[in-house]
Amino acid sequence: MTQELSGKVAIVTGGASGIGRATVELFVKEGARVVFADVDAASGEALAAKLGEAALFRRTDVAQAEEVESLVDFAVARFGGLDIMFNNAGIAGAQHDRFLDDDLKDFQRVIGTNLLGVMIGTRCAGRHMARHGGGVIINTASIAGVLAGYGLMSYRTSKAAVVHFSKSVAIDFAEYGIRVCCLAPGHIRTPMTTFAPPGVSAVVAARIKQAVSEVYDSNQPLKRHGRPEDIAETVLFLASPRAAQMTGVVLPIDGGITAGDPVNHLRDHLQARTKAMGS
Repeated sequence: MTQELSGKVAIVTGGASGIGRATVELFVKEGARVVFADVDAASGEALAAKLGEAALFRRTDVAQAEEVESLVDFAVARFGGLDIMFNNAGIAGAQHDRFLDDDLKDFQRVIGTNLLGVMIGTRCAGRHMARHGGGVIINTASIAGVLAGYGLMSYRTSKAAVVHFSKSVAIDFAEYGIRVCCLAPGHIRTPMTTFAPPGVSAVVAARIKQAVSEVYDSNQPLKRHGRPEDIAETVLFLASPRAAQMTGVVLPIDGGITAGDPVNHLRDHLQARTKAMGS
């Protein structure tokens, strides 16, 4: 390890699993002291025990402003400051295929976590950073917030709003020396993206994982499967001095999905023309 974050203090929300957990682990390896938050207290406490004194867990619902304010105060009190805020906590919400079937019952919950949680975390961290020489704030959006598509309307809407909010607040915070960047992860293999219903057997879950992976691969030019560690490495870069001139960026980490359609339509067109001419 390069100890690239030696002496830095970071907060990671949604830190008990997936992208958040990978980032917490990498930050600690790189010398940071980390306070991480999640609503899953059991997993959070287990990870903190594994990582030792450089990582502290605090159960936090990011949709509750007072809890996020307490989280920031806790990090400052225990580690003496705050240099990096990674607003990563998020939920998928109901998985309706078409919007006509969506009763919007989970809209407030999704928006509360995915958008309001990011806004609250950014504001709370920003207030401290503005008084103490600046810092870095990184927000997790999604390619679903960049590309339109079927279903998951509450989720897509929340993530699109995170993109626009991050760019806007980067402008607002620049005078304080605070950089704000936004991630747009693609198909990253985390517990949230398995689509296996609760209670299914391990065999059925494995079959679902394989089937979903094949669908994921169909629109991704780079067929390599994304891992939480891939996102964590990008967060590390953005949080480090190497990204000192980067703010207001929305960075896709998606195997090329947002680059364009991986299907060779020109070839299909030419084959269709040849077939039609020969018939």
